[in-house]
Amino acid sequence: MVQWRLMLEAEIVKTLAEMLPDLDLLLEMEPEELAALLLFVIREATTRNSMSMASLTNILSSIATSDVSGNSAIPMEKRDRVFQAITEAWMWLEAQGLLIPAPDTNGQNGWRKLSRRAVKIENSTDFSRYSASRYLRRELLHPRMASLVWAAFLRGEYDVAVFQSMKAVEVAVREAAGLAESELGLSLMRKAFNPEHGKLADRTAQGSEKDALSNLFAGAIGCYKNTHSHRYVAVTDPASAAEVVMMANQLLRIVDERRSALSENQEE
Repeated sequence: MVQWRLMLEAEIVKTLAEMLPDLDLLLEMEPEELAALLLFVIREATTRNSMSMASLTNILSSIATSDVSGNSAIPMEKRDRVFQAITEAWMWLEAQGLLIPAPDTNGQNGWRKLSRRAVKIENSTDFSRYSASRYLRRELLHPRMASLVWAAFLRGEYDVAVFQSMKAVEVAVREAAGLAESELGLSLMRKAFNPEHGKLADRTAQGSEKDALSNLFAGAIGCYKNTHSHRYVAVTDPASAAEVVMMANQLLRIVDERRSALSENQEE
């Protein structure tokens, strides 16, 4: 075990030493960015056994003292900041559930191992997908779109996720309003939420509120569904895509409310 750990620590030292020459870049990284590097540094240690923040600190100390050429690898004036940055990355991995306590007393004494989710992260692409998934919580997604949208989002197909979410809104509105399959897009929204005779209009609301609801649905479909239907629209920012998906999610909730209200009125 001791021999294995010495070999492991030597490998970690080598990997970290390769990271450290550009200290300014390392110090500019956000905790989650540095965590991606740290995860792969400790991967071999935590798949079969475990390591602790204390052991990692000891390794960093050995690197700080000298590199393979016997020179100081971390200038004295940057050591505290480097240690803090790597500590923050370690804590981020723990907070995300990627590092979990090792079994028995080892875990109580600070030793950690990779979680099942972390074991599945084999490369930078996997980590990017995981990071993007944090912008969108599957359990919050409406059942009408959860599977398709979530799968597309995890694949990094953000334009598909946006389109599918708004398509789900279009289909839900058409069904709730009892309109023909030929009704699409803006026309569909305007008919379903027409302030005067639209089936999904809220008869108890003020006139301006009825107009606003019609505009809300028409605007969302016009901006985020129709444009993706007619031409290729690149969506590369997961945060922006998640915001549109959650907008569609809210619209689906509204449709559910209007459908429920219609059922109650019919029963009366």
